[in-house]
Amino acid sequence: MSLSMPRSYRFSALWRVLVRVLGALLLLAALALGGVYAYWGDHGLHAALHGSVTLWTTVSADDARMSAAMRLALHDRAVSATPGAFAWRSIAEGFEVGELPVMAAGAEVDRLLLARVDPARYRFIVRTSPAGDRKLDDWMRELGAALVINGSYFSRTGEPDTPLVSAGVRLGPRRYIANHGAFVASPQSTRIRDLATEDWHIALQGADDAMVSFPLLVASDGTSRVHADWRWLANRSFVGQDGGGRIVLGSTTDAFFSLERLGNFLRAAPLELTLALNLDGGPVASQGITLDGYRRRSCGRFELNAHDDRLSLLYGPASRCSGMPIVLAVLPR
Repeated sequence: MSLSMPRSYRFSALWRVLVRVLGALLLLAALALGGVYAYWGDHGLHAALHGSVTLWTTVSADDARMSAAMRLALHDRAVSATPGAFAWRSIAEGFEVGELPVMAAGAEVDRLLLARVDPARYRFIVRTSPAGDRKLDDWMRELGAALVINGSYFSRTGEPDTPLVSAGVRLGPRRYIANHGAFVASPQSTRIRDLATEDWHIALQGADDAMVSFPLLVASDGTSRVHADWRWLANRSFVGQDGGGRIVLGSTTDAFFSLERLGNFLRAAPLELTLALNLDGGPVASQGITLDGYRRRSCGRFELNAHDDRLSLLYGPASRCSGMPIVLAVLPR
């Protein structure tokens, strides 16, 4: 005589097993998210929940995951870039745009997306969202801005890594050593301050909006204060000013530039820059413009770091912008 369990009993046992497995998976997910929050805060939690986590991966100098421009830049430190044909185009009173080709080895390897803005007609503000829950279009809509570009550096939790002023409120570290530059917007002026000759506390006094960043790509004496590995490549953003006091903002479309190359290129470019301050780079390096029928959207993708002989690549999806914890925005007065 054979013995068998009733079908209803077998189904009940299977159901209990499935419930236990599901419970274990939910517990693991909760623990993983808890670990993410403990280390990266809201910034990491938002990235994990929205599938926008970017991770470093080891690569070789000819890795196909890097752009062709990056592979060329890594081939030889002596590879130099020269400016292509360029002209400014006015899209509104006091607001001009342009695209400057970056030429190397007989071809265009990158492109600078530029804007030149008269601070007498436009105001500049610095805003933060440490959770990283606002991307380029979110910031454009929320601020009603003519232009948004990423700001200076932030920590793993999305908090400012350098001193900032946002809407008159001081943010970021209270103790900080700075000898590069600060972008400062105050009722008296909007300009870049050279922190080699001025304490950052004094430079930020009375500012409505400001941010310290580094390095100074173009100093007032025409030199550069870059001291970084030439293999550190990334999508780049910068803010500068020209001899007429206009503010020049730029972002690259690719990651050809090391900081050293970018400083050299800006000094040779037909932009008449008297000062230029690097902003954060990599996937966060984004820029948008919406003004009088003109529209521009550009999002960063790559950052490459070098440690001894090891290269590490951080890259985001080609079709999606990263969250922007810190932005510099331009609005009509």
